Amino acid sequence: MRVDDFRLMLGKREFVPIMIGGMGVDISTSPLALEAARLGGIGHLSDAMIQAVCDRHFDTHFVKDKVKKYKSSANNRDKTAVQFDLGELAEAVRMHVEKTMEAKKGSGLVFVNCMEKLTMNAPRETLAVRLKSALDAGIDGITLAAGLHLGSFSLIEDHPRFRDAFLGIIVSSLRALQLFIRKTARSRRLPDYIVIEGPLAGGHLGFGMDWAKYDLASIVAEIGGWLAAEKLDIPLIPAGGIFTGSDAVSFLRNGAGAVQVATRFTVVRECGLPEEVKQKYFRADETDIEVNQISPTGYPMRMLSGSPAIGDGIRPNCEAYGYILSGSGQCSYVDSYYREADLCPDARRLSIKDKTCLCTHMRNYNLWTCGHNTYRLKDTTRRLADGTYQILTAEHVFRDYQFSTDGEIALPAPQ
Repeated sequence: MRVDDFRLMLGKREFVPIMIGGMGVDISTSPLALEAARLGGIGHLSDAMIQAVCDRHFDTHFVKDKVKKYKSSANNRDKTAVQFDLGELAEAVRMHVEKTMEAKKGSGLVFVNCMEKLTMNAPRETLAVRLKSALDAGIDGITLAAGLHLGSFSLIEDHPRFRDAFLGIIVSSLRALQLFIRKTARSRRLPDYIVIEGPLAGGHLGFGMDWAKYDLASIVAEIGGWLAAEKLDIPLIPAGGIFTGSDAVSFLRNGAGAVQVATRFTVVRECGLPEEVKQKYFRADETDIEVNQISPTGYPMRMLSGSPAIGDGIRPNCEAYGYILSGSGQCSYVDSYYREADLCPDARRLSIKDKTCLCTHMRNYNLWTCGHNTYRLKDTTRRLADGTYQILTAEHVFRDYQFSTDGEIALPAPQ
């Protein structure tokens, strides 16, 4: 059997059951999401650091203006004054989403991945703006990610598209799903789909450092059994470690509605990673992939061990970004930075091992988050005469998932 023998049902519409995950910052680009939609599947934008993304693509000046406004806080460990302008935040989300939706072709969908852990020194207010602005701009759906999102439905239940747009949630356990459904029951609105992200996924994980003792198939089966007992008909979309079309078929045959994939799309032409970083992914060995706790969000995170962000002690750049500042203007990297600064007052450059300046390093592509199977990417393409690896296209990878059998991976035509 092939992935193409199945279809995902959302509402009364059918889709190729392939969803490309929302990788930030600007890794899941607009062109990548649009390719998934053109091919009949579902692609994600990420709204992580959306204003920096707009500055990169649309010649806006959101970041520069924020730096000017809060310049006096640059050398201050107290970041409570550093706030995002909600009007500018709304403008950035609408701009990014509208321009993508205007370019959309094909029968598929474009969703936005919205992380609860982007607290931005005003968690509730900024999350509401991001969600509502995406709906205003015509996004097909929103995937609630990186957090329990217990209050997210309530933030948008008065929006005219609350029951029109597709809304989904990413969870890594039955308990997380039960908490979400119980908390959102008042809105009389169930999620349209549930992405179940397993322990082999890239980036932030919904597990502790004991992630290796968990298994995606077991979690999917447990959640599926609970939904059946509750007579809830919601498509399940497994994610994390699904590297071939045959991997996907094994879940689809057992009742999954679709699969979410990302790792193999990090090395396609449409992905936002710079060319030299894509080559780092191709060259990675299994021993180069680690799960650590340097993220200020508190979640474990999977990345390449050679990431320049690991151990780097740059000054906190909250005045420019500040996406991880808590509701009281705190970030654990800021705490770590000033702890080391107090211990080494004469150091020209600090080395900080326990946390990283997530915002700055993600924006600069210096934090190479990755899925567990990244070391297998070299087997999906051709090595060129100069020792580099041939960059793929999103269509090639999508079609390989859709039509491959027997665990095979189709190599691209020689360059």
